Amino acid sequence: QVQLVESGGGLVQPGGSLRLSCAASGFIFSRYAMSWHRQAPGKERELVASITGTGGSTNYADSMEGRFTISRDNAQNTVYLQMDSLKPEDTAVYYCNARGGTTIVQYVYWGRGTQVTVSS
Repeated sequence: QVQLVESGGGLVQPGGSLRLSCAASGFIFSRYAMSWHRQAPGKERELVASITGTGGSTNYADSMEGRFTISRDNAQNTVYLQMDSLKPEDTAVYYCNARGGTTIVQYVYWGRGTQVTVSS
């Protein structure tokens, strides 16, 4: 059974930091690209950052680049999102995503999300 379990969310003041974790199980983790997405109230879900299966390549949304860092530990089947210099507009539910498979069949899995609130 595939599971993606996010943790590390919470309330933080503007300018603060949080580190999100996503523990994966039920699939061959290193063969899947992983990403973080977020959804703020009343807004569509958006990509935050992504990382390839080997961890050799990362990609960030423009508004997050330089403040957020995505990384993964394939030995621990975990992907991380280090968030620094947080702003109130970063408030959202953050979701972990796994994507893998072949050109014919793609598998996509989502976690249930973790709430991040940036407020003074």
